[in-house]
Amino acid sequence: MTPDSAVSPHVTVIGAGLAGALLGLLLARRGWQVDIFERRPDPRVAGYEGGRSINLALAERGLDALRRAGLEEAVLAQVVMMRGRMVHFDDGRVELQRYGRDDSEVIWSVHRGRLVMTMLDAAEKAGARIHFNRRLTGVDRAKRQLELVDERDGSHHGHRWQVLFGSDGAGSALRAWMGTQQTLGTRYEALGHSYKELEIPPAADGGWRIEPNALHIWPRGRYMCIALPNTERSFTVTLFLPNEGEPGFDTVHDAASVRTLFERDFPDALAQMPTLEADFLAHPTGLLATLYLDRWHLEGEAVLLGDAAHPMVPFHGQGMNCAFEDCVALMRHIDAAPDFASAFAAFERERVPDSRAIQQMALENYLEMRDHVDDEDYLLQRELEQLLARRHPQRFVPRYSMVTFHTLPYSVAQQRGRVQRDILVQATAGLSELSQVDMATVDAQVIERLAPLPQPAACLDAGAA
Repeated sequence: MTPDSAVSPHVTVIGAGLAGALLGLLLARRGWQVDIFERRPDPRVAGYEGGRSINLALAERGLDALRRAGLEEAVLAQVVMMRGRMVHFDDGRVELQRYGRDDSEVIWSVHRGRLVMTMLDAAEKAGARIHFNRRLTGVDRAKRQLELVDERDGSHHGHRWQVLFGSDGAGSALRAWMGTQQTLGTRYEALGHSYKELEIPPAADGGWRIEPNALHIWPRGRYMCIALPNTERSFTVTLFLPNEGEPGFDTVHDAASVRTLFERDFPDALAQMPTLEADFLAHPTGLLATLYLDRWHLEGEAVLLGDAAHPMVPFHGQGMNCAFEDCVALMRHIDAAPDFASAFAAFERERVPDSRAIQQMALENYLEMRDHVDDEDYLLQRELEQLLARRHPQRFVPRYSMVTFHTLPYSVAQQRGRVQRDILVQATAGLSELSQVDMATVDAQVIERLAPLPQPAACLDAGAA
């Protein structure tokens, strides 16, 4: 995009979390004037105030964005590899279900706070100005003036803006203001389930208490536990329960009831959780919901991205990865368009269908994780899926792999995944062993219904001017 004036554009980013820090970095690397406003204190000074999951699953889409921003090496120095799901069955069995073919297809557990701080450092180094303790309270569109409050002392601050980027999360203040200026087509869907974060600490000798290179899952039908490793050799454990029922957060609400639940359903996890009751009482219960928007931008004046545009449930581990991909896509459209209005409209056209796809797949993955990973039909279909992936590597790529290890559009992964699921269900109906599958018929179905996937394009630097 060629600026209308001789001076570089002055852009304002609301939110200095994952998406805001990366976007600020990419914008500043173009030599533009970038101001980022964040309502929380600087985590590099005050310590990280999460309020949300402290570790996240980093996959290829996120890595691709970090690679383009020159941050891949710095981030990969602070992660723990996860090869697959370590399923803890209710009969005591434990089984690793790999995510990909081998260790070239893995995901990474990364600490949210350290990742944000790495990107904040990089954004400031590139020239972005980051203003902490500044909560957005109002936008004067006519005067192009932001109203901000420092909640430490109640002081009010103003800021002149030319164009606004909203990366201020699921509770976006900028989105709320945009909704007063035009209809955004907002639809909110609560999941009816919530979560509580707990912990498996390091062992007494400082080592790991359970297998570190896996995402652990205790599936129990309507509910489940998961555990992700941290570099400190601890695990962040997340308990997902319905809001109501047995069990539900209305019945599991104190120290005694949570211990009873873990003794009954998660005894091997309980054995590694000496602070279960204290963690349960100390940590807030997080809500789970999906928010859909039809409109992400206000002409050439403001645009939303990341959780501000498409909050999703966390069950595909793609919230951060999708937000990072938003940043790359938005910069690509800014580079190609004659003005911000055209860039924002093109960004919205591209990303709304893909965000809807991953929002839906995240919901579906919750059902898979809690209900199906220990189901015999699912395990047979998964066995056939892996075989077909080896027999037809360019045509039959498991949906999880398309989402996690590739950067093809989420909507494409969703559509192909539906076809592949249909092939698997038909081929295994009424069967109990892989040897019973009519492979000639299945091979023909794959060739007929699935075109070869395009080869990935070469990685270009989205942060270059």
